[in-house]
Amino acid sequence: MSEFNRLVDIMAKLRAPDGCPWDREQTHETLKPYLIEEAYEVLDAIDAGDTRDLVEELGDVLLQVVFHAQVASEAGEFEVEDVARAISEKLVRRHPHVFADGNAKNADEVLAKWEQIKSEEREGKGEDPSILDGIPRHLPALHRAERIQKKVAGVGFDWEHTDEIAVKAREEVEEFIEVLGSDDRDRIIDELGDVLFSIVNLARFVGLSPEEALTSTNAKFIRRFKFIEEKLAERGKTPESSTLEEMDSLWEQSKSALNEES
Repeated sequence: MSEFNRLVDIMAKLRAPDGCPWDREQTHETLKPYLIEEAYEVLDAIDAGDTRDLVEELGDVLLQVVFHAQVASEAGEFEVEDVARAISEKLVRRHPHVFADGNAKNADEVLAKWEQIKSEEREGKGEDPSILDGIPRHLPALHRAERIQKKVAGVGFDWEHTDEIAVKAREEVEEFIEVLGSDDRDRIIDELGDVLFSIVNLARFVGLSPEEALTSTNAKFIRRFKFIEEKLAERGKTPESSTLEEMDSLWEQSKSALNEES
């Protein structure tokens, strides 16, 4: 733990009166976007299979934890030890099959027990023990929709067959298309949300991650559009100086050139 203690000491020095002006100005609020960005960079490192990069990016996430703890320490709120203690106690409390006399035969039983303990913890705090409590509001919308659906599915509120969800998704698309002709923006937004929610539900039901699927499609689009830009550049042109027909033609070429037929 010597390196962890060193990190804590470095952070304290950066926040000291003679430390870094930028670090000293930061608050919990100003640091919020950095924690999100660093977490996504960890995902990029995992997807790239780059172990060295993963070490560095995990360090950046750890820095954010230590940074927030230092800000809180200066305000007399809590210390970094309190953060470590809280998660340690939570892990022990929610794994009675490991640290106590509980039993769990498989991962599904572990998750069920985890949710039960979370509910009991909320009741102990006098909070509404809804199974949907605890889903972060700031999750990306597709991911949050998936989490919501998994939660309710876990207590039996779910579809029985894939075809049923497919029919529902088709209905939502048709309703969205129908309302597009109106000037009721609120209803259009509502119907679009229903479309996306139903597609997420369908993906979840068949074991797919909508977030990963859309991420993959985003990457595919970027590859193909870069192909268009490169080919146009060879002609001394840019997308802005080209016609839609030219770009559509190159888009079709990109599929075979990149071995991506879909």
